Order: sequence, then structure tokens, then C-alpha cells
Amino acid sequence: MKLIRNSLFTQVIIALFLGCLFGYFSPEIAKNFQVLGTGFVKLVKMLIAPLIFCVIVLGIYGAGDLKKAGKVGAKTLIYFEVMTSIALVLGLIVAYIFKPGHGMNVDLSTLDASQLEKYNENIHAVTGVSDFFLNMIPQTAVGAFTGNDVLQVVVFAILFGVALSMLPKDTKDPVASLIDKISQVIFKIMALIVKLAPIGVFGAIAFTVAQFGIATLVNLGYLILIYYMTVIFFVVVILGLILKLLGYNIFKFIRYFKEEILIVCGTSSSDSVLPQVMYKLKKLGIKDTTVSLVIPSGYSFNLDGFSIYLTLAVVFIAQATGVHLSISDLLIILLITLFTSKGAHGIPASAIVVLAATLSSFPIIPAIGLVLILSIDWVIGIIRAVSNLIGNCVATLVIGSWEKDVDVQQVQRMLNDPNWAKSELVQTPPQLKPIDEKSIIY
Repeated sequence: MKLIRNSLFTQVIIALFLGCLFGYFSPEIAKNFQVLGTGFVKLVKMLIAPLIFCVIVLGIYGAGDLKKAGKVGAKTLIYFEVMTSIALVLGLIVAYIFKPGHGMNVDLSTLDASQLEKYNENIHAVTGVSDFFLNMIPQTAVGAFTGNDVLQVVVFAILFGVALSMLPKDTKDPVASLIDKISQVIFKIMALIVKLAPIGVFGAIAFTVAQFGIATLVNLGYLILIYYMTVIFFVVVILGLILKLLGYNIFKFIRYFKEEILIVCGTSSSDSVLPQVMYKLKKLGIKDTTVSLVIPSGYSFNLDGFSIYLTLAVVFIAQATGVHLSISDLLIILLITLFTSKGAHGIPASAIVVLAATLSSFPIIPAIGLVLILSIDWVIGIIRAVSNLIGNCVATLVIGSWEKDVDVQQVQRMLNDPNWAKSELVQTPPQLKPIDEKSIIY
């Protein structure tokens, strides 16, 4: 009983198991429990905008050198673009080799186009170069915090942080101190919310199993299997190789974030753990400057699992509807997805919306084919969100190492000895005031 009471990991495991059983054996009742999962995610999202604002401003202020912050930002975007390209190409290659939609010969007249209507209204958010950049700019400073768009918060926070750094010391220090105190309050609120994670996970997984059932997995099981195996390959081999070059082990790295990964599995949303992940990355030994810039921007620009699914799903729909794609067609799809894969965060049902936007830009493939994968988006979304999370955590460590902003000995201690990570002797990184870590996650 003590283990269950003190371990969030154990609580979430039990919640996942009980949620699956409840959803399977009592589906009619379980469908009413969606409110638990949705409520938990909304509570976390409530804190994301102010938290990102605080940590970015403090990160830029703490850097003490705007050129340093600019270098981190530039290297971050380069890394994101390289990894996104690798993920998109991997999705294309896997779809081309394993042909998950080959032989389905779907009759388009049997598909219900009305199922796509609720997604079409958001397509404009991911189409058009000018619209993409204009959407990064909030209508008002307050609007950046109310629009649920991380990119808008990032833009405003960077401008605020840069302007704050340029002010005289007697002016900027009190403002920075106030923002630091606000961030501490936000982390304390998060400490309270995270305790509700098992309840949120239970409600989310119970509803999901009750709503979609096991039959959904069987109908498109081959596509699901291919996607899961591709993501695992990307995380273990590609991201694992990157960490290996830095002297770290991918499995130990994943173990360090096991609680957050389980919560993401239950809620299918990486948003649900963003504040905890930022805290744990700083605790791992990475400076605030790097964490504050990489993680928020990564939620829009570094979606590895999402990128793999984007190209894989496009080719799957083409194969299922009998559309032959040449090598030149695949290259065009790659170019389109390089753009449409950006800035999807904050859009409801972003995966389906971005897929619709991609297909609308490549009319050879019938957009109505999206109906084929609507029913499995929930199970695809689980590992998609997990891989996005792991990819961004790896990116933070990579950029930090690149900038020599990582305490290597601290990282090795934290990853090699799970008990050390729980020790009260571990000090929080610079620029972050001490927080009762047990109240947050252990």
C-alpha cells in the first residue's frame, strides 16, 4: 500500500489496467467517464501558456547574453528541421516498402464524406505560407495566452525577454524576480494537479476502450502495427544513436521519464506533462536557457512521431484507394509535408486536420480516404504523443550538449541510478528555485 501511495508510476499503471477493464466490460457506463481525462488535460493546459512565458523570459534573462540565446534558438531550429525530415522520409520509406494499404481497393462511393466536415474548418490554419507566419503573431498580448497556441506564447515571450534584457539593471531585476516568483506558484499548482493524473488516465482510457472497442484495432491492425514498429525503430535506433554519440543510453533516458510517458499513454496528449518534463530536464542537469527555448518550440516544430504518421498515412490512403504514386509524387508529398507538419499544435484533432491539408495540396489522392483512418486515430495518437515527447526531451539534451549547457556528471548520475533521481540531495539546476520535488512527481 505504501508503494501505491508514494509512486505515481504505480498509480498510473493501475489506472491504465482498471480503465481498460472498465471500458471493456461496462462500455455504456465508461463512456460517461471521458470528463475525467478531458478535465485533467484541461487543467494542465490551463498552466502551459503562463508557464512557457515565465520560463522563456527567465531563460533569456538568465543567459545574460542575447547572442547566446540567439545561437541556441538557431541551432534548435536546424536540429528540428533535420529530425523532422528524417521522420518524414522514414514514414515514406516504410509505407513504400510494406504497402499497408495495398490490395484494399476501397470503393470511394461507400465512404461517408460528412465525417470530415468538422475537420475541414481548421484546414486554413496549416495551409499557406503567409497564413502560417501570421498565425504565429497573436492579435493581442493577452490573446497569446487565451488562444491555446504555444507558438504565439513563444513569440511574445521571446520579445518580452529580449526587451527585458535590454533594460537597465535596476529596472529589469525586479521584473525578473516577480516573474520567477510567479513561475514558482505555477509549479506549485502543477504539483497539485499532477496528483490527479491516475484519475485522468483512468477516465481517458476507459472512455477510449468503450467508445472504439477492440474491433477497431483488428480492422486496420496492419497499419497500426507498422506505425508502432516504425516509431519504436525511430526512438530506439535513430534517437538512441544520437544519445549514444553523446555518451548516454536511450533506455535509461526513457526510464527517467517513465511517469510522464505513462500519463501520455493514458491521455494521448503530450501537453499533459509539459510542465513536469521541463522541470525534470532542468533537474537532469540542463540549463534553463536551453530547456526554456527548446521544449516550447519543440511542441510545434519537432513532432517526430507526428511526422512519421503524416507521410505513412498519406501513402496508405493512396494505396487503399488505388492511386499509384511515382518517385516524383513521393518527393512532392515530402516537400508538402515538410511545411504542413509545422505549427499543428493547438489545433483540435491536429493529425486529421494536417492530413486533410496535405491531401488538399496534393489532389491526386482523394481526401475522402481520410475516413478510413478516423477510427484508429486514438490508438495511433498514443505512441505518436509519446514519441513526440521523447523526441523533444532528446532534442533538449542534444542542444544543451552542443552549447555545453549540460552538467554531464549530473546527467550520468540521474540516468544510471534511479534512486539518485529521487534523492533529496540532488540540487535543482541554476535559475530554478528549489521546489518540493516529492509534491510534483514522487
